[in-house]
Amino acid sequence: MMISVNGKVRDGLWAASAFLLSLVTLVAPFGKPVPWWVVVASAVWSAALVPLSEHRPKWAIVLTAPLNATNNLLAIAPAALVVFRAARSVRSQGQLWALIGVAAPLQVGSGALYSWYAAESLTDYLLNNGFTVVFLLIFPAVAGGLIGRRKPLTQVLMERNDYLEHARVLTANTARSATRAHIASEMHDMLSHRLRQLTAHAAALERSAAEQAPELREQVELIRRTSTVAMEELREILGVLGGSSDADEDAGTRVDVERLVAASTAAGLSVFLDWSGDDLADADRRLRRAVHRIVREGLTNVHKHAPSARTRVSVHVADRVRVEVASDLSSEPRGAGTRRGLIGLEERVALIGGTFDARPFGGKFRVAADLPLHPVAQEETGGQGAVTEAPPPITAEVLTTPRAVGGGCLATLSLVPAVLTAFVLLALAIFARADMSREEFDALQVSVADEEEVTDRFGFGKSSAGDGCLRYRVRDADDLDFELCFDRGGVLTTKKELPR
Repeated sequence: MMISVNGKVRDGLWAASAFLLSLVTLVAPFGKPVPWWVVVASAVWSAALVPLSEHRPKWAIVLTAPLNATNNLLAIAPAALVVFRAARSVRSQGQLWALIGVAAPLQVGSGALYSWYAAESLTDYLLNNGFTVVFLLIFPAVAGGLIGRRKPLTQVLMERNDYLEHARVLTANTARSATRAHIASEMHDMLSHRLRQLTAHAAALERSAAEQAPELREQVELIRRTSTVAMEELREILGVLGGSSDADEDAGTRVDVERLVAASTAAGLSVFLDWSGDDLADADRRLRRAVHRIVREGLTNVHKHAPSARTRVSVHVADRVRVEVASDLSSEPRGAGTRRGLIGLEERVALIGGTFDARPFGGKFRVAADLPLHPVAQEETGGQGAVTEAPPPITAEVLTTPRAVGGGCLATLSLVPAVLTAFVLLALAIFARADMSREEFDALQVSVADEEEVTDRFGFGKSSAGDGCLRYRVRDADDLDFELCFDRGGVLTTKKELPR
């Protein structure tokens, strides 16, 4: 509502300014004076076009043409603002040029009416109407059209800004979800396995205490129950954080790897397992998960790229754990891969202090990793869980200062001719010479003096009651005027003194 009120106030101010500026012609006419009611009508017309330019822009452009017939340049100058504002609302460039094509001949035709009335020469007619059409019609229309076509672009940029804001929020939410999942994974790796071991040891201790130390049975049972409750609460927390389920509790153990190999064999691959060393059932959860992921990703790549190749899965457990999935290089064309899985494996292995390699070697394609049996703490390898949110959208990209200034300059350039014209004409009206001395009056001869010669020398006086008559102030006399009357050919017919 505030915007609407401000718009109405702005239109009212512009309309009032156009009206008052147009009325200046009553006291300072340009060219051959026209009746006062024509000046008032042109002032009203010019003021009425201001609000019309906002609501009926096409009509407003066309209806500026009749002002050319009034010889009221101070009414025509505000019409440039009308054309500029109206052109902003014309979306099609073709429509805008069509309107210019309609309005320009109408303006030239309207100007011809005044030229006929004032008996102007062809040169004056062409110069006056050429100036009006070019600087007060075409120039502001083109500038307004350019500004108007920028509006949809601005709207698109605003929508893009909203989209970027939503994307930023979504990215931040995704990052937080990933961080929660990472925290849950670390809690699962570091706490779940230890709590399970504690529960198992507590159960064994409870059985031993029942036989060897009955007096400790209640305390041992309390330890077992507490560890069981702690394990259940940990599962609840992991569920809230989005952690892993119990489905991968044995991930990375010998049983788990044998299950992966058996599934691939059932799918048609020729795979055999070579496991040496201890099982990893009691190993660090992160290590076991890394082993599981390496074997699974290696077999997945064989399925994709070399389903007929012989494949060997090797797991060697000693001071370090070495995992390798090696398959014969196939002559079959390889499918296009993104390597995202291998990149993810390399990052996971690096996080626990291991090394990773995936490349052809010795006629085979090897996916191999060398892992520490006791992975380093997470803090020593860097904080993967840190959330790095996307930067906020730069709102300045939508409407930068250069763009705003550029748009303002374009609007200013479109109105400069109209404003300068109004000020120049107003200055001429105020300071132009419109008086003569008695000697100069006496020197004018009836049937000899020419109207153009008189107006060039003394300026245009006030329109007198008689048709074709001009009144000039008498220099050094405050109570007298000189009246000069001309015929339609511009020849002086009568001259006389009149009281002011």
